[in-house]
Amino acid sequence: MITDTMKAVVIREPGTPEALVIEELPIPQPLPGNILIQVKAFGLNRSELYTRQGLSPDVKFPRVLGIEAVGIVVRAPGSEFECGQTVATAMGGMGRQFDGGYAEYTCVPANQVQAINTSLDWQTFGALPEMIQTAWGSLNNALQLKSGQRLLIRGGSTSVGMAAAMLAKQRGAIVISTTRNLDRENLLKNRGADHVFIDNGKIAGKVRQVFPDGVDKVLELVGTTTLLDSLQCAAPSGSVCMTGMVGNAWELERFSPLDVIPSTVNLTAYSGGARDFIDTPLQTVVKEIEDKRMTPGIGRVFQLDDIVEAHRCMEDNTAGGKIVVLTGREE
Repeated sequence: MITDTMKAVVIREPGTPEALVIEELPIPQPLPGNILIQVKAFGLNRSELYTRQGLSPDVKFPRVLGIEAVGIVVRAPGSEFECGQTVATAMGGMGRQFDGGYAEYTCVPANQVQAINTSLDWQTFGALPEMIQTAWGSLNNALQLKSGQRLLIRGGSTSVGMAAAMLAKQRGAIVISTTRNLDRENLLKNRGADHVFIDNGKIAGKVRQVFPDGVDKVLELVGTTTLLDSLQCAAPSGSVCMTGMVGNAWELERFSPLDVIPSTVNLTAYSGGARDFIDTPLQTVVKEIEDKRMTPGIGRVFQLDDIVEAHRCMEDNTAGGKIVVLTGREE
């Protein structure tokens, strides 16, 4: 039976991980068009770190963060879903315009929810929604990756980087991943990388030694700190997609396109929304994982009460994969 209150992580003003505080809040009541989900797990995302630091200008505090969640439908006034269905949700203003997934319950628009049939445990399922949406959207919508093409993943040891390698290998691409840490080379190869480069910020020369003509596609997950070098890795008519900013730099100080973009190389970006999440074939990926044909890169798993430690782990880049938080809520 649902109680009147829930445990939630509340941030009342920007700050360090300690700004995230566990509080008891009323369980939100869904209006028609929305559904109430009992959250079982959620993944952490760097956009939430930026919001916590006060770098998301449109977010008003106090707020419950969290741009994704997986769990069970408990109320659906519009009958879009059945109570008891297993679902995943992401984006669409979660944790930004309205309270998100860092709670035992979350209320979201029904049009940003996927019903998923799965036997995966909650921590594995909880790692997938935003990670797969971002990787799949970048490879398919932005880069239009084809079988046999050479894909460079700049920031390969990030959760999205490992997911992208997994999806790209399934498609038949040649995967080249980068990492700053020598001890993660075997991890990346086990996740699907055919080649691994240790990244000191300048790898174009190393890439050209192995691939003299350059690579067909580059997925840029580090951001503007390595973007110009990534452009130099691309072959003529190749494409570079900037998706991530784990390098914590949002802008280039000076940008002269004719000087820094090689002739005929395409520069694009990917930033998925709720519609992109709905279009992501999450059920197909879940089945691939269940059948052991894919292995998601899960780093560390925390409980809701340990959200401060989880955020500190994300900020320090020590997880080695997707960070997942379990709520532990049982009815």
